[in-house]
Amino acid sequence: MTQDKSYSSDSQVLWTCKALLNRRTISHESEIREVRGWRLSAIIHRLRHDYGWPIQTEYRGPQNVAHYFLKAGIDRTALRFPRSARTLADSEAAQ
Repeated sequence: MTQDKSYSSDSQVLWTCKALLNRRTISHESEIREVRGWRLSAIIHRLRHDYGWPIQTEYRGPQNVAHYFLKAGIDRTALRFPRSARTLADSEAAQ
């Protein structure tokens, strides 16, 4: 059985949510390095538009690389989570 590579894996979505909740600023480079992912902008888009996450983007460097982070002072209890990251809603690791 082959995996459809046009979608992000559950582990990439979980990693993205956990990194953002841990107040990290992440980029495509950090996703590649840590989880060998390649769809960070698609995950960010989904979290923003489908789940209402207040994710901000800062473009850095001469190549305008996008760096993503959660808006300061968010209410974590108000966030909606994708299926693959729902364990983070109550997890101590996400705080």
